[in-house]
Amino acid sequence: MANILDVKQALAQRVLARRREAKLSQSALAERSGVSLGSIKRFEGSGEISLASLVCIAAVLGYTADFDRLFERRNYQSLDEVLNA
Repeated sequence: MANILDVKQALAQRVLARRREAKLSQSALAERSGVSLGSIKRFEGSGEISLASLVCIAAVLGYTADFDRLFERRNYQSLDEVLNA
C-alpha cells in the first residue's frame, strides 16, 4: 500500500503529464484554471494542493468526471471478493 506522499506525488505526475499532453504551460494552466502559478508549481513539485484548486485544474484538463468515481461504492462480483477486500 502506498503512503500518502506517494499518492500525492503520483497524482501530481499524472496531472503534469496531462498538462503536457494538452500542450499547456504552467502559466497557461494557471490563467485558464484561476489557480495561481505558484500553486501549480508547488503541486507539480510536491503534490501539495487544495481540493478546490485540484478541481479547477481537472476542469481545464477535462477530468472532472474522475471525481465522480472517487470513493464510489465498489460492486463486488463474488463473496470471495467481499471477504478478501
